[in-house]
Amino acid sequence: MSPTPPSASAAARPLLDTRYKVETPEGIDLILRPAGLVPRALAFSIDLLIRGALLGALFAALALLGQFGMGLGTILLFLVTWWYMVLFEVLNQGRSPGKQLMGLRVIHDDGTPIGWAASLTRNLLRFVDILPFGYTLGILSCLNHPAFKRLGDIAAGTLVVYRDNAPASPELPQAEALRAPFSMSLDEQRALLSFAERAQSLSGARREELASILAETLQVPAAQAEQQIHGIARGLLGPT
Repeated sequence: MSPTPPSASAAARPLLDTRYKVETPEGIDLILRPAGLVPRALAFSIDLLIRGALLGALFAALALLGQFGMGLGTILLFLVTWWYMVLFEVLNQGRSPGKQLMGLRVIHDDGTPIGWAASLTRNLLRFVDILPFGYTLGILSCLNHPAFKRLGDIAAGTLVVYRDNAPASPELPQAEALRAPFSMSLDEQRALLSFAERAQSLSGARREELASILAETLQVPAAQAEQQIHGIARGLLGPT
């Protein structure tokens, strides 16, 4: 039997991607970016340091209360260890302090915000992910899953993703709002707006070259075409 060609075996395996597509009930495709092992580990380390500092301060204060303080400290240790992550994930849009600093959040597989049941499941199953030591099973699961899920995420149906910031609205060059001297299709309007939005990233020579193409259509000299386009773009965008 002849060996399988490398190209055929590679095609048979699903490719690892950094995008995760989810279709909402409304038929809208959401493109999510699953977080890999390193940012997740850094976020967990930050949370671990915060919990350690919090427990250290609490135990130092409770030590003054003797045996009662130590008993109360044991209860607080349990609460902080198991509920720190759950409370932040459910009440803070899937973000513990560590995840928030790393720009991450936890969601359901379908893109909806994480709930109590899923958060409890993924966090209680950490005792499986840490086996046999040092999160070995969790690390192996993350490295082998296409969406970088640890075992707790698989069981809970959750996903750790990058939290995309809302894109900033591009600023148009200063110009007096003008009305186009001709009717434009939607694609033509988008083209003019795109030119104005990208103006700051283009060189002066390139802007002049592109704008001069429309000089005759706009019924202005080539030297004035760029300013005319900016004015029309302002008019299309309306007051801001």
